Amino acid sequence: MTARALMFQGTGSDVGKSVLVAGLCRAYSRRGLRVLPFKPQNMSNNAAVTKNGGEIGRAQWLQAVAAYAEPDIHMNPVLLKPESDTGAQVVVHGNVIAKAEAGTYQRLKQELLGAVMKSFETLKSEADLVLVEGAGSPAEVNLREGDIANMGFALPSDTPVVLIGDINRGGVIASIVGTHILLPPEERALIKGVIINQFRGDVRLFDGGITRIEQDTGWPSFGVVPFLSCVRELPAEDAVVLEQTARRKKTSFKIVVPLLPRIANFDDLDPLKAEDGVDVVFCPPGMPLPRDAGLIVLPGSKNTIADLRFLKAEGWATDILAHTRAGGAVLGLCAGYQMLGNLICDPKGVEGKADHEAGLGLLDIETTMEPEKTTKQCTAEVPMFGCDTSGYEIHIGETEGAATTFMIVNERAIGHHDENRRVFGTYLHGLFENGTFRQKFMKRLGVNTTAEDHLTRVNKALDAFADALEEHLDLDQILDQAC
Repeated sequence: MTARALMFQGTGSDVGKSVLVAGLCRAYSRRGLRVLPFKPQNMSNNAAVTKNGGEIGRAQWLQAVAAYAEPDIHMNPVLLKPESDTGAQVVVHGNVIAKAEAGTYQRLKQELLGAVMKSFETLKSEADLVLVEGAGSPAEVNLREGDIANMGFALPSDTPVVLIGDINRGGVIASIVGTHILLPPEERALIKGVIINQFRGDVRLFDGGITRIEQDTGWPSFGVVPFLSCVRELPAEDAVVLEQTARRKKTSFKIVVPLLPRIANFDDLDPLKAEDGVDVVFCPPGMPLPRDAGLIVLPGSKNTIADLRFLKAEGWATDILAHTRAGGAVLGLCAGYQMLGNLICDPKGVEGKADHEAGLGLLDIETTMEPEKTTKQCTAEVPMFGCDTSGYEIHIGETEGAATTFMIVNERAIGHHDENRRVFGTYLHGLFENGTFRQKFMKRLGVNTTAEDHLTRVNKALDAFADALEEHLDLDQILDQAC
């Protein structure tokens, strides 16, 4: 017997689809159902690696954790990882198959529908319930041709839909009614009801809004989700600047991250953000890096040389060098690790055209870009701290040099540090999720933190979120819509 399925689409991007699906995965799993998440197409540079070495969106990783399931490539069969304003790396079933400009990808979409449907049927054969997340809005008529992310998936798979609107963004009634107007009749019929997300204040004040939505669309309300603090403990997929501005804390230790144009896997910093005595601040272009930073973190990037040049043009390279001369600490993650070295070479034009660029010279290493991409889960030894930490590698390029080894995987160095042990670099994503390593690393910088594994925190937040959804949504009525 195959599973029932239900899709969650939004009135726009960043209305809370990813986190709501995660919360529902946890809520229905706790009811004894075998639940699996699914997103036909995702666009994100925040990726995770499955056990078999395939890439999926980080949001689907979180949803799998919420469902007590092993993350799998079929949960996100098509992943787009932007490398420029108009082009992206196309990942299908966990592996890179092409680099495509926007126009080229539009033509490629229909060919990918087969891969999407194959993954969907695979998950349905293994579950009681598949919860599907859409992307963007189904009412973006300019993107409707060849769509595989919203109604272009829901129609051929005959999957019913719940529409999500975020009242915190404003205009939620117009967004929902406008979606109804723009959809053709056969697509309107797939939408079974709406969820209003992130309401602040007395929910009874929105009774008139719900009545108007039902009158104008015929779609019933399944409930109103309040603005919940526990959601802040869950990994964010997008909207770095907004999220960080909202959460800035007064604290004694500041971690500063330059906001690179092609930033990737910024959720590596989530375990540090959760620490009471630590503030993680993303510094936008046009601003110098704050002088009171205790640690500067160079993040991952989807185009290392381009972002290194951007770093220099912004004056951030000068700020970083001044920071280290004053005894400040620096950590480079993945592409940021490559930037810390003496030279980055791309002789085969992996990131674009054949090119090279001098690094910051803070680690005695050099990186050569190679076409083959490394994607694997791993556990690294950290000799400096006498402990291990687990995570995953996602990178192109091989890095070698005379700097002291910081992290080792199977006798292979995946990180280095300088002789003063103030500049560190590594290819390991997710390194701070291990509480013991995080505590030892931060203690080296003079900061006391907890030793709780981050996954424990995430699971607590998921449980709290699921409790709230049980209270504020009609989960029985929502489940009844699945087929």
